[in-house]
Amino acid sequence: MSDRKTRPTDASVDEVIESTPDVRRREDARKALWLMREVTGADPVVWGSSMIGFGRQPYTTADGKEREWFAVGLAPRKAALTFYGLTYYGSNDDLLARLGPHTTGKGCLYVKELDALDREVLTEMVRRAWRENHRPG
Repeated sequence: MSDRKTRPTDASVDEVIESTPDVRRREDARKALWLMREVTGADPVVWGSSMIGFGRQPYTTADGKEREWFAVGLAPRKAALTFYGLTYYGSNDDLLARLGPHTTGKGCLYVKELDALDREVLTEMVRRAWRENHRPG
């Protein structure tokens, strides 16, 4: 695992959020962080320089190397609030149609305005992803 750049750090979650230039994105990140803490019951950890992850999950890369990643997470990016782990392999497709305005990428959910989403649907997405991805260790 030592060749991975994105690993858990001792950085402050609050500092990551505060370093986000956009005020609305900071507020959205705080709300999302609270929701994810509430659903997972886990403490957040900064991974790399700006991703906030909850829990752990092992995975194997295409070349057979064993790796570890966070089970669910978020990052307050300039363009959008990015959620990780909620859309792996088409998971939660049944909920995405009811979520509200968003886009998706490989395992990522991009949201421009958190308050535009259906909070119950987002909560269920986090709950399902946590149940599926998290491997206590």
